[in-house]
Amino acid sequence: MAFPLMVRNPTFHTHQVTALSSFRAKSLSILNFAKMEGSEITQVARKVGDDDLSLKKKIFVAGATGSTGKRIVQQLLAKGFAVKAGVRDLDKAKTTLSSTNPSLQFVKVDVTDGSDKLAEAIGDDTEAVVCATGFRPGWDLLAPWKVDNFGTVNLVEACRKVNVNRFILISSILVNGAAMGQLFNPAYIFLNVFGLTLVAKLQAENHIRKSGINYTIIRPGGLKNDPPTGNIVMEPEDTLYEGSISRDQVAEVAVESLAYPESSYKVVEIVARPDAPKRAYHDLFGSVVQR
Repeated sequence: MAFPLMVRNPTFHTHQVTALSSFRAKSLSILNFAKMEGSEITQVARKVGDDDLSLKKKIFVAGATGSTGKRIVQQLLAKGFAVKAGVRDLDKAKTTLSSTNPSLQFVKVDVTDGSDKLAEAIGDDTEAVVCATGFRPGWDLLAPWKVDNFGTVNLVEACRKVNVNRFILISSILVNGAAMGQLFNPAYIFLNVFGLTLVAKLQAENHIRKSGINYTIIRPGGLKNDPPTGNIVMEPEDTLYEGSISRDQVAEVAVESLAYPESSYKVVEIVARPDAPKRAYHDLFGSVVQR
């Protein structure tokens, strides 16, 4: 049985949801994005010079040097976003990610520092926050709560302070395993050995859902560093209890969730299966009905 691995660095009222279209690597490119005010979505096209960062959508990624976080950063940059990479170790960040990309900015920050410092790091020019953080396994049994619970809550509260209304969280399947009847699932037991990790993640999810912020909570199955070997299967919350998926695909789902209003205010669970049909993202997100 495949089961979810722990993500080491795996995320007030509606005012804007940004959306993404293709970014073409020419001297001038067309960036199509959607702006949502309430339920109204208007399509806007702008010509953006390669070096004109003032018009690029800026995304803050917490946990940017993690195995999943760095893939999210790379895919955002490839799609034409400007990225603020929230990292604890600047030297590590500069070796993990390309420090020569003018669209990439490193910001030294720790999610456990509190919402005020995080709000300053996120800034008022950020469109959305992606949380791909995760605690470091060790002897500190409170680490999951410090990072996966309080750290995520700090990020949400920071967003509210600077009026960032889009939040993407990388979580895990089986976070609500007890309610799913999976209390004795080996994966559920294993992932809770280190300080009740899944319970901490679930509490953070609940805070996000009550915050009023526009969220997409992504719960992947077991995370693989290998390239994708199957197509994405997306299901509603508390549905999947086994399966795996490439980190590349998890990053892709996180980035694409910025583009589709169908992903708003939803919890989605994802795995990859060789026999699954390939589906467009508006189809995948649209097929999930939030409970």
